[in-house]
Amino acid sequence: MSRQQTKTPIDECRKKIWLVDSKGLIVSTRKESLQHFKKPWAHEHEHVGNLLDAVNAIKPTVLIGTSGKGQTFTQEVVEAISSFNEMPIILALSNPTSQAECTAEQAYTWSKGRAVFATGSPFDPVEYNGKTHVPGQANNAYIFPGFGLGVVMSGAIRVHDDMLLAASEALAQQVTQENFDKGLIYPPFSNIRKISAHIAANVAARAYELGLASRRPRPKDLVKYAESCMYSPIYRNYR
Repeated sequence: MSRQQTKTPIDECRKKIWLVDSKGLIVSTRKESLQHFKKPWAHEHEHVGNLLDAVNAIKPTVLIGTSGKGQTFTQEVVEAISSFNEMPIILALSNPTSQAECTAEQAYTWSKGRAVFATGSPFDPVEYNGKTHVPGQANNAYIFPGFGLGVVMSGAIRVHDDMLLAASEALAQQVTQENFDKGLIYPPFSNIRKISAHIAANVAARAYELGLASRRPRPKDLVKYAESCMYSPIYRNYR
């Protein structure tokens, strides 16, 4: 659930998130040398100089990589987070695949098939111990086409944070139990048009609820209206 839904103060939410940069764990003793956007995330903790030691000290449930540096999630790091999580969530989001923090095969092998894994770029399915694991693709292409369509089709006069939340909720609702059983936390990208229509409808609905939509009257079926607004690359055959 989001902070807006739980009404949790932002400072309390930040306490659940630990960041690591090139100099190690971002902690309060480094505040004087930190860039301004890192300072709100500096927690009270002793200095930890590398990712492996940070993982062992903090014991996170989720590992998110956006470093742009390949192979940051080493075997030791993946084995460490797997040692205290039954199903560690590992998101190696850097693009392209050569810069991913680890590959799908590495994540599943080093976690003994227990990782919930997604990457920024696509990786092929991996077979481990007789089971096929399908890595998800955590890419903003899931959100922005549908989000933009929702803004346009509702005639929203401005974008509100709750509209971004609505897009995320719509995406999550497209994940089926069958997807979960395969280890996917995102719906298949092959369904992107259907996914985008539902995201657009949810974003537009939130715009109407917030009083930000200028297009009247509100369509009765926002999903069908979103589909009707989509461009279809179908061309007449003249020969």
